Amino acid sequence: MANNHPFRIGVLGSGKGSNFAAIASAVAAGTLPAEIAIVLSDVADAGILALARERGLPAQFIAPGKFRTKLEEDAERAFVNALNAAQVDLVVLAGFMRVLKGDFLRAFEGRIVNIHPSLLPSFPGLASWKQALDYGVKVTGCTVHFVDAGVDSGAIIGQQTVPVLDHDTAETLHQRIHAAEHELYPRCVAALARREILVQGRRVIRKLP
Repeated sequence: MANNHPFRIGVLGSGKGSNFAAIASAVAAGTLPAEIAIVLSDVADAGILALARERGLPAQFIAPGKFRTKLEEDAERAFVNALNAAQVDLVVLAGFMRVLKGDFLRAFEGRIVNIHPSLLPSFPGLASWKQALDYGVKVTGCTVHFVDAGVDSGAIIGQQTVPVLDHDTAETLHQRIHAAEHELYPRCVAALARREILVQGRRVIRKLP
């Protein structure tokens, strides 16, 4: 990562953009020492693009191609080119509903992060809050992790717990996990921006001052 300019973040999202909004608010408040260089979406009318434009940030739709769960080769190249042109130091996935494949992962190796609504490695994949509720665990939460070629399998950067209450529904539990995500994600991205993170195999640790 280059040190001769402010730490630059590229955000990818497919939906409303609530985690992006939490990160943008942390940047504006000065608690996240970075700038958002570009926001990209595979959905033309995604809320995340509207939120970015309201904040005066570069926001762009890139057509994903014919596949439902991954990017077509040309689309993948367009995403990579846009992120490179914006000179991003870190790619932040904020509700991006496409699986990233080899060329994208190689282009930003060790520089892509995601947030998942469970305490990984428990309950990877879709609707993990419902998985946790159905399983009967008493504590779940959210995890910020590096992205690799697996499904929610990258090295864990940070986690935050959320209790499962006796009368929770999938919806109420999901809402509280969302609230925890909005606290955890900016903190973890800030640690990366400050270059406080050291990766040793699968272990991610904070550097000593």
